[in-house]
Amino acid sequence: MSTESPTATAGPTASAGPTGVWLIGARGSVATTAVAGCAAMSAGLHPPTGLVTETPPFSGSGLPALSSLVFGGHDTVECPLPKRAEHLAAGGVLPHGLPAAVHAELAAADTEIRPGGPLPGDSRTDDELISAFAAEIRAFAHRRRLARVVVINVASTEPAPGDDERLPPSSLYAAAALRAGAPYANFTPSTGLHHPALTDLAVTSRLPFAGRDGKTGQTLLRSVLGPMFAQRALAVRAWSGTNLLGGGDGAALADPGAAAAKNAGKERVLADTLGTAPEGEVHIDDVPSLGDWKTAWDHIAFDGFLGTRMTLQTTWQGCDSALAAPLILDLARLLARAHEAGLSGPRPELAFYFKDPDPGASSALPDQHTALLTFAARLRDAA
Repeated sequence: MSTESPTATAGPTASAGPTGVWLIGARGSVATTAVAGCAAMSAGLHPPTGLVTETPPFSGSGLPALSSLVFGGHDTVECPLPKRAEHLAAGGVLPHGLPAAVHAELAAADTEIRPGGPLPGDSRTDDELISAFAAEIRAFAHRRRLARVVVINVASTEPAPGDDERLPPSSLYAAAALRAGAPYANFTPSTGLHHPALTDLAVTSRLPFAGRDGKTGQTLLRSVLGPMFAQRALAVRAWSGTNLLGGGDGAALADPGAAAAKNAGKERVLADTLGTAPEGEVHIDDVPSLGDWKTAWDHIAFDGFLGTRMTLQTTWQGCDSALAAPLILDLARLLARAHEAGLSGPRPELAFYFKDPDPGASSALPDQHTALLTFAARLRDAA
């Protein structure tokens, strides 16, 4: 594939217009919830609960206002965002009446969604697909007179790539983002920028990019409990877990290859925070009737003083889309501001949001939060 230099949607200078958020998987549950939620908060219909960038430490950091975010993206499905939002409201993910209240914003975002791919029968080469996707991102920036565009992958998890010489879809989109001059974040366990063929492009892009696989539920809890056991010198013997979930994510993770990619991040957090990988695995079960809701159980066996054997069991029940959506908005704002400030390369300061953060980041949530607040201060100093 070509590694031509990217053409920036806008250089790292003072903002001259709104900020674009280009979502890969733009008609999925997470994307729909993010668009509807941003509109609701901008209109004062709901408070910014779960939005870390709306807390006091980020005041004065120069982040783009929620009301200035303009949404578009790629998707392979055709259900329009307003209809998708109605489905989510019927399932209890969005508040009753919200789809009608923000219908105009959902419809506007839907007009900016382009067909994704590659679909079966698409004969285009990888480089042709990357060029086409990048052109659509650039056209979005030009059409909406955007200062910059941030690309975030929220599509369904794909299996790890095999021996096929072709790039997986997530890597095609990642390459397109950089070719279009857009900062990039991978909120899924899919390969994205982690493909070896994209290493040079990532280095030479002069763009900020971040992480892999958003940390929303079970792994968020593990990143807190793991350091607790290590700091109290309690020996963890085994750590096992089970996930029950439905929706598109549940269907995608029914594929053993996709589930393995997802579980790698969960296991990495424990190995990093405990210093060794304990016995036990995470099992993922697709339960379609759960829709966007999920239940995660953890069973932790550990030794205390004089070898006393003890256990800790946790249950996490939550809505994946509602947990992920505010993090998507956070990442879009932070990467846009980092780009404006002239920062480039991997951003380990954003490890707070990922199971698989960029090199140099701690896996412990308290350390990650400290790094994020330091980053906020750096952005404030650059304002």
